[in-house]
Amino acid sequence: MKNLFFSFCLLIISLLWSCTGTSKKEPADALASHIDSTVKPGNDFFQFANGKWFRENPIPPDEQSNGIWQLIQDTINSQIRYICESSAGVKDAPKGSNKQKIGDFFFSGMDSISLNKNGIDPVKPELEKFDQINNLDELIKMVASIHATSGSPMFSFGVGQDDRISSKNAVFIYQGGISLPDRRYYFDDDARSIMIRGKFKDYIRDMFIILGNDEASAKKYADQVMKIETDLARVSRKREDTRDPVKNYNKVSLKQLSADNPDINWKLFFSSTGLSGLDTVIIGQPEFLASLNKYLRSYPLGEWKNYLKFQMINGLAPYLDDKTFMTSFGFYSTVLRGVKEPKPRWKRVVQQTDGSLGELIGQVYVNEYLPGGTKEKLLEIGTAIKAVYADHINNLGWMSDATKKMALSKLNKVIMKVGYPDKWKDMSSLQTDRNSFVRNVMNANIWETSYVISKYGKPVDRTEWGMEPQTYNAYYNPSNNEIVVPGCNIIVPGYERKMADDAILYSIIGGSTFGHEITHGFDDQGCKYDENGNLNNWWTKEDSSNFFAKTKMIIRQYDKYVPVDSLHINGELTQGENIADLGGIVMGYEAFKKTSQYKNKEIISGLNPDQRFFLGFALAWMVNARPESISNQVKSDVHSPARYRVIGPLSNMPEFYRTFGVTQGDAMWQPDSLIIKIW
Repeated sequence: MKNLFFSFCLLIISLLWSCTGTSKKEPADALASHIDSTVKPGNDFFQFANGKWFRENPIPPDEQSNGIWQLIQDTINSQIRYICESSAGVKDAPKGSNKQKIGDFFFSGMDSISLNKNGIDPVKPELEKFDQINNLDELIKMVASIHATSGSPMFSFGVGQDDRISSKNAVFIYQGGISLPDRRYYFDDDARSIMIRGKFKDYIRDMFIILGNDEASAKKYADQVMKIETDLARVSRKREDTRDPVKNYNKVSLKQLSADNPDINWKLFFSSTGLSGLDTVIIGQPEFLASLNKYLRSYPLGEWKNYLKFQMINGLAPYLDDKTFMTSFGFYSTVLRGVKEPKPRWKRVVQQTDGSLGELIGQVYVNEYLPGGTKEKLLEIGTAIKAVYADHINNLGWMSDATKKMALSKLNKVIMKVGYPDKWKDMSSLQTDRNSFVRNVMNANIWETSYVISKYGKPVDRTEWGMEPQTYNAYYNPSNNEIVVPGCNIIVPGYERKMADDAILYSIIGGSTFGHEITHGFDDQGCKYDENGNLNNWWTKEDSSNFFAKTKMIIRQYDKYVPVDSLHINGELTQGENIADLGGIVMGYEAFKKTSQYKNKEIISGLNPDQRFFLGFALAWMVNARPESISNQVKSDVHSPARYRVIGPLSNMPEFYRTFGVTQGDAMWQPDSLIIKIW
C-alpha cells in the first residue's frame, strides 16, 4: 500500500509539474510547425511549407532576408565569435601564431574608438600616390596596386585552371571595372533602376567629400566616374553571355595582347602584380579590352585618377570609420537591398575575420564544432546520389549509348571533397596587428592575391579547397570535375542536438547539395567539360540537340516567373542553376526511396515520408527576402529567388503532384507536355 501510495504521489507531482509549464518539452517538428495551412500546396508550395515561420519571424532591420541561411549562419557566427574573442583575449600570443593573427585582426575591427579617431588616415599613404601619377604607365601601376588591395578597377584579373588544359594554371582577363552589381543598372529605364542610378551618383559624390573635396568638386568628380563606368558597362557582355566557357575562352600570346591593346602596358601591369614568365593570357571578352584601350586615350588622365580613387575608397569603406562605413552601407545595403540598419559591430567583424582568415579559423572550427561522423554521413549521402544518378543515365530515353558511356565515365570520376581539407594553406607570411582594421584587411587581400598569382607556372593542386569547413555553401568545379561540401552543411535548424531524419537530410543535403552540385557537371555549361575537366565536346550531335531542346524548355518556364514589380526572372541567365535544382531534387528523392525510413513508411509528426521529403526541400530554400534584394538578385545573379527554387523544380515532379494532390487549375500544375525531365 505504501508503494502504491508513493507511486500515486509521484504521478500527481509529475502532472502538476507538467501543468506549471516547467517540464521539458520536445521541440516542435521543423517541418510540421512551419506549414501555413491557409495556402493550397499546389498553388504555392513555398509559402505552404514556410509561411507560418515567415509570419512568426519577420526580416530583422539589419538583414536583407530571413530564413534557414540566417539561422545556420547565426549558429556558425556565434561559434566563430567565440574563436575570435578568445583569441583576442590572449594579448601575449606568440607572434605569427593563429591565435595572434585571429585575435589582432578581430581586436582591430572591434576597436571603434581608434577607427573613428583615425578616420581615413590609414589609407592616406595610398591616396597620396595618386598625386604622383603623371602618365598612363604610372596609372597602370596604380591599377595593379588596387587589384591587390581593394578592388578590380578597369577589368577583372586572376589565375586559375586553363579550361582546355585543366592540369595547368593560366592567367585570365575579364570585363569588369563597374561598381553597380550588373551592367543593366546603368541602362534599364524602370523606376527602380533610375532611382538607383541617381542614388549611386550621390554616393560617389559623398565619397569624394570624405576624401576631402568640396561639394562642387565632388559632384564634378562623381559625374566623371559615372560616365566612365557607364561606358565600361556599355561595352560589357550581358551576364548571360558570360556563362558560355567556349565563347569566353580566347587564348592569346602576351605579345598579341599588347599589340591589340597598345595603350595598356600589359607587361608593366603583370610585373607590378608579381607575375613573371608569362607567355599567354586567356581573354574573356576581347571587344571589352579593345574599347577600354580607346577609353584610356579619350578620357583625360585626371578623370582616370578620380575613377581609381573612387575604386579604392569604395573597396575599403566598410573597414574604415563609422561615417565612411555608413555612407557605403546607405547605398549598397539600404538602397540596393533594402536593409534598414547595420548589423551589430561584432557580427560584421566576425564575418570579415572569417572572410580574411577563414583558413586559420577553419582549423579551430573543425576540432571544436563539427559533429563526429560528419564526413562519413556526407559521404554516405553523396555516394547514394551518385548511384541513382548512374541509374538515371542508363535509363535515359533521349541519349545514345555512346554518349551514355561518356556521361557515366564523367560521373564515376566526380571527386567528392566533404567536411574539411586534409591539408591547410600556409598563411605564415600574413601579418596582422592591433593598430588598423583596414590595414589588416588590405594585408589579407595582398596575401590572397600573392597566393593566387604564385600558382602560375605550377601544376594544378587538385587537393585544394575553395571554401572553408565553416562556409555554409557548396560548389562544383568543372575543371576538377569535383564537388566540395563543407562540413557545416550537416547543420539543420531544429536538429542542433541530434541528426535529422533521412527525409530532411536527403532533400537538403542529398537533393539541394550533392544532387544539385553533381548536376552542374551536366548542366548547359558543365556538360561542355569532359571527365578530366577539359573543354571538350563528348556529345553526339543528335544527343546534344536533344539535350538543348530540354534546356530551352526550362528557360521558357522560368522566363514566365515575376518575383517583384514587373521584373521577370531571366531564364537564360539562371538556367544552369535551375537545371541543377531540378536534377538535384529528382536524385535526392530517388536516393531517399532506398532508405529504411521510406521503405518502412515511417510517420513523423503526422507526416509520411513523401510529405517530409518535399517539405524538407522547401525548408532548404526557406528564405524571405526584401523586394529590393530580390530585384537586385534577378538583375545580377545566376540563381533564381528562393521561392522559385522550390515551385520551379516541383512543378516538374509527378511524385510531388501525387503527394500533395496537385491537379489542373492549381498554379503549379503543368500538363505532361510541359513537364521537364532532363536527368
